[in-house]
Amino acid sequence: MKNVLLVFGLAAICFGCGDKNTPPNPVAPTNLSVTASVATDNSGNVQFNATANNAVSYDFDLGNGVFQNSVSGTLSYRYPASGNYSVNVVAKGPLGLTLSKAISVSVTVVQSMVWSEEFDLPGAPNSANWGYDIGAGGWGNSESQYYTNRLDNAVVSNGTLKIIAKAESFSGSSYTSARLLSRNKFSFKYGKIEVSAKLPTGVGTWPAIWMLGDNFTTAGWPACGEIDIMEHKGSDLNRIHSSLHYPGRSGGNPVTATTLIQNATTAFHLYSCEWSPQSIKFYVDGNLYHTIANTTSLPFNQPFFIILNQAMGGTFGGAIAPNFSSATFEIDYVRVYQ
Repeated sequence: MKNVLLVFGLAAICFGCGDKNTPPNPVAPTNLSVTASVATDNSGNVQFNATANNAVSYDFDLGNGVFQNSVSGTLSYRYPASGNYSVNVVAKGPLGLTLSKAISVSVTVVQSMVWSEEFDLPGAPNSANWGYDIGAGGWGNSESQYYTNRLDNAVVSNGTLKIIAKAESFSGSSYTSARLLSRNKFSFKYGKIEVSAKLPTGVGTWPAIWMLGDNFTTAGWPACGEIDIMEHKGSDLNRIHSSLHYPGRSGGNPVTATTLIQNATTAFHLYSCEWSPQSIKFYVDGNLYHTIANTTSLPFNQPFFIILNQAMGGTFGGAIAPNFSSATFEIDYVRVYQ
């Protein structure tokens, strides 16, 4: 009997020792619940709440290419555009076991104007909104003009901004013009920009509506990114270009597209760009003609400032007509919505 009791005692001791070295059975999350509260102000804001037994964190696939994590299960997110989104939530347990659940969220987003330049005050462009690039040297594109801040080249009158390119001898250049920019005065990240403009005539003219990243002075070009909303060649009337420049797609190798319109130089048209974390879209008069996917690897996820200019010649504008005297790029307004 003593021997039997000794055997059982040793077995119990060994069994107890084995328990200390055996990991606990993994426990998967259970009873996952996900709710979404959509703001009623059409702002796109949504409050998500996820709960589950045995969960230590939650991964949210927000249905638009955006992924976020929450330890508490509570997450606030603002959708930049209207849509019906399939949101998938993964509850993660302490040892990697998971449980997922998908819900549908319908969001309506109404953008409001956050900045505008209506060009209603005659004289020099409003210095609170615009500065100038000054000088010559080709500007990286073998351009022929000298940019000034004179009223001869940029003036507001009768409710529009006129950027005037002239054939004249000025500081060693044969042409003058102007380049206005909102750098250090206004920039924005994501949203919609609309510019109402009438384009200049004349072979060799190169008007542009475009944007550069705020980090231009530190990162340089093309690392800062460039969004060309509208470019036009005086030698190819009515063909509107939109492009993106960034590392690997710079110089003569941008991501670009064109569309043909009527009366670009005799009537005002609306040139616009819708920009979100997912895409950059270009329109003329509300007609979409160019869509480019945006990703976190591209430099288009930071504030950008606005540039309005008229260049002469260069790698894009081409040869300038020998009889060119002057041409006016006329802008009615610039409006930004978010």
